[in-house]
Amino acid sequence: MIKLSGVIITFNEERKIEECLQSLSNVVDEIVVVDSFSTDNTKAICEKFNVRFIEQKFLGYIEQKNFAIAQAKHDYIVSLDGDEALSDKLQQSILDVKSNWKYDGYYSNRLNCFCGQWIKYTTWYPDKKLRVFDRRKAKWSGINPHDRIALTDKNNKVGFLKGDILHWNYDTYSEYNKKVELFTSISAEAYYKLGKKAPLYKILFNPTWAFFQSYFLKLGFLDGFNGFFISVQTANTRFLKYSKLRNLYKQNR
Repeated sequence: MIKLSGVIITFNEERKIEECLQSLSNVVDEIVVVDSFSTDNTKAICEKFNVRFIEQKFLGYIEQKNFAIAQAKHDYIVSLDGDEALSDKLQQSILDVKSNWKYDGYYSNRLNCFCGQWIKYTTWYPDKKLRVFDRRKAKWSGINPHDRIALTDKNNKVGFLKGDILHWNYDTYSEYNKKVELFTSISAEAYYKLGKKAPLYKILFNPTWAFFQSYFLKLGFLDGFNGFFISVQTANTRFLKYSKLRNLYKQNR
C-alpha cells in the first residue's frame, strides 16, 4: 500500500479548514499545511490536528502550491485548498486507490457551494480537478490565479475517482464580486507578462459565449437565480479580464 501526503495551502481559512482536515485525516498518512501568515484562527485550528504547519510568505498561487508539495514526505499527494473537503464517497475512492495505484494522477469532480446552495449545473459542475497525483510526474501550472496540476509527460496516464471535492467558495454575492475584481486584475497582469493580446473580438465574443455556455448549454437555469447570477458573472469575468489587459497595453504604450 502506498503512503499519501495531504497538502493544503491556507490564508485565513478558519471557516472551513476543520472540515478539510477531518476529511483528509481519514485517508492520508501525513498532512502538510503551508500558511501565508493567517491573522485569524487558522493556525490554532490546525494545531488541534496532527499536521506539519509551515509558514511561508505567499509566492503566488502556482508557486505556493509547488512549494507546498515539495515539503511532503511522500511522493503521492492529495492536494486541497483550505475551503475544500473530500466527500465520503471520494474518501473511500482514495482509500481504494492506496492499495491499487494504477495511474500517474486521478481526476474527480468538484461540487461548489455558492451562497448556501450546491451548484449542480452551469460551468461550475462537473468542475473536474486533478488533485490526487504522483508529484514526480506532475506539478502545478497554469496562469495565476487559475492554477492546475499538469502532468509532465504526455504519456502519463490518468484515472477518475468517484465522489466529489466539496468546495465552499462564496457566502455572499458581494464577496464573489470582490473576488472577480481581484482575480481579473491578477489574470490581466499575468496575460500581459506572457504577451497575450486583447483584441476587440475577444472582449465582445468571449463573454457572450461564456454566458450562453453556462446558462443554456450547461443548464444553469436549473440552478435558479444563483445559476443566472453565476452565468452573468462568468461572462463578466471574461469581459473584465480582457478589458483590463487591453488597458495595460494602452497604459504602457
